[in-house]
Amino acid sequence: MITPERIMAWAIPGFFLLIGVELLLAKWRGRDAYDSNDAINSLGLGMLSQIVGVFTKLFAIGIYGWCATHLAPWTLPSNSLWVWISGLLLYDLLYYWLHRLGHEVNVLWAAHVVHHQSERYNLTTALRQTGSGFLLGWIAYLPMALLGYPTELFAVVALIDLLYQFWVHTEVIGRLGWFDRVFCSPSNHRAHHAVNDRYLDRNYGGILILWDRLFGTFVQENDDDPPIYGTRSPLNSFNPLWANVEVYGAMLKDSWHARHWLDKLRVWIKPPGWRPSDVAARFPKAGFDLHHARYSPPISPALKFYCIAQFALLLLIGVNFLDVAPKLAWLPAAAYAMYLVYSLWALGFLLEGRRIGMWLELLRTAGTAVLVAVSERWFGVAHLDGRLVVVMVAVFGIGALALLPIAGHERRHADSIRPALG
Repeated sequence: MITPERIMAWAIPGFFLLIGVELLLAKWRGRDAYDSNDAINSLGLGMLSQIVGVFTKLFAIGIYGWCATHLAPWTLPSNSLWVWISGLLLYDLLYYWLHRLGHEVNVLWAAHVVHHQSERYNLTTALRQTGSGFLLGWIAYLPMALLGYPTELFAVVALIDLLYQFWVHTEVIGRLGWFDRVFCSPSNHRAHHAVNDRYLDRNYGGILILWDRLFGTFVQENDDDPPIYGTRSPLNSFNPLWANVEVYGAMLKDSWHARHWLDKLRVWIKPPGWRPSDVAARFPKAGFDLHHARYSPPISPALKFYCIAQFALLLLIGVNFLDVAPKLAWLPAAAYAMYLVYSLWALGFLLEGRRIGMWLELLRTAGTAVLVAVSERWFGVAHLDGRLVVVMVAVFGIGALALLPIAGHERRHADSIRPALG
């Protein structure tokens, strides 16, 4: 039986290979497709989503499995080709409606917004995923469970649907003729990610764009109105934690300030952007400027290189976490997860050119070097090989030492660095 874990193990190297190909192809064509800070932020949010998934993946699967076992009147055969094909089609239809509701219901948008926050559109955007989608997303797929589709089939077709959508997040592939009329394609999905009036809240299909044509939500990309990406309430931050809670926080604030009890509820179920009239009057927000400057705080080339190098190291550590976390006891797994979350949080502040990022990162690198040297342990590993201890202490120690002159340089030129939140 092909498992989701095996499929993902095959897919991850392919993701980074294709990202490299896209980057080279864009350079060759003279296209400005990537910002390193945005790409790091998108990949970091994908890593954060995977970290959360280690602790929550059994949540949706567990509920689905219970319903399929106890509430379905029958169980469909998992060795039947038509069951697999119909299961994938049904999943894609249910995904369409979940995706659509994710743009039409504020509490669902609060989870989905993470995927749309990037003001770039490239293959790293595909990996930019929410950490809170598990809370409500499972509800959409209960019809599959009640119809008797086996849990293992559900898990595999869900992953197939997700993996398909990776390649459509690119600007280097143009129109594809008849394919664009049937399937979700790069052209169709570029329109979905755009905030232009023409494209807003359209093209929800995961694999098939036929659902959009059927339910009246299809729009074709127009060369006279090129897509502009992001959200209508720009995040303006590289903080991965804030990216995940931004809309939840705004809803809580508006619900708290609403004078009418019904409005306190409406905040959560109305479309994104809706606010009670009394709240909007007392706490007005600036209007959306379609042509606002892309968020990209200036940082020195040395700091940019440092962030890229440290994030590459974090990716390797993250792969190790995904491999060992399911085998660890809850406490060391949680501690390992918190270490990675802290690391991504500190790196986000560095990408924004904020001084606190320097202190947080120095604490991380120097602290890691000292703790490994003293304890000769890593999360869940009782005793590290002596040579590995030397390597880890050297790598993190060099990182801490390299950051000191960079921090001094950034401080001396602080007047030339635009404050990230100012």
